[in-house]
This record gives sequence, structure tokens and C-alpha cells, in this order.
Amino acid sequence: MAKYLLLKHYRGGPTPLHDVPMDQWTPEEVSAHVQYMRDFAARLEDTGEFVEGQALSPEGTFVRYDGEGRPPVTDGPFAETKDLIAGWMVIDVDSYDRALELAGELSAAPGAGGKPLHEWLEVRPFLTEPPTISE
Repeated sequence: MAKYLLLKHYRGGPTPLHDVPMDQWTPEEVSAHVQYMRDFAARLEDTGEFVEGQALSPEGTFVRYDGEGRPPVTDGPFAETKDLIAGWMVIDVDSYDRALELAGELSAAPGAGGKPLHEWLEVRPFLTEPPTISE
């Protein structure tokens, strides 16, 4: 089994096919989307492939160390250029192909008008061992 992180983006990735921002969806469309995500996670819990997941607020702050005794810098990248993560899910699956299969299915979550979003999801494997350094 290998763990993968499935990242959903508010922006920063390729534009989804049905690109209507969630704040323009009806309450019923938002509920249908959230229910799809819950049902997807529940099904993966049943197969033992779901580890955890969480939706994130679109607000976020970039923070950087600015030197000893100085406060952190929070004036990061311009808001219109930031990659904003909408949420994430950790899965533990038998293969990379299975991770891609599940990400493709998650991409079909309904959006405005009940149509599948066809959103791009980022699939990132967890490191299993620290990198080997040779001198």
C-alpha cells in the first residue's frame, strides 16, 4: 500500500471544464457537491483506502521567516497569483494507477447545474524513505 495526497485547488491548477466559482452555486449545488465528497470518502473507508481529508477555507496567508528577532513576513505572493488549496484527501492504495483512478472519479464531483466539475486534482505520493545522500 502507498499513500497519496489528492489536492483540490480553488485556483492555481488548470481551469476546470465547468469553471463556475462555488460562491456562485446555489445552496442545493453546494450540498450535492459536499454529499458527493462524503459518499466518496465513505466508500473508500469501506475498502480501507481512505486515510483522512479536509476542506479548506479560501483565505490563507503566506508566511516567511525574516531573521533572528524579527517578526515573520506575511506580505507574500499577490492574492491573484496564489495557488489556493480547496481541500485534500489522503488515500492509501495498492498502486499509482489506483490513485489516478480515484482522483479521476473525485474530479467528477458535481458543481453548478449538477454537472461534473472535471476539475484537475493534484496526485502527490508521500515519501516513504528519506532521500539517500551520497558524498
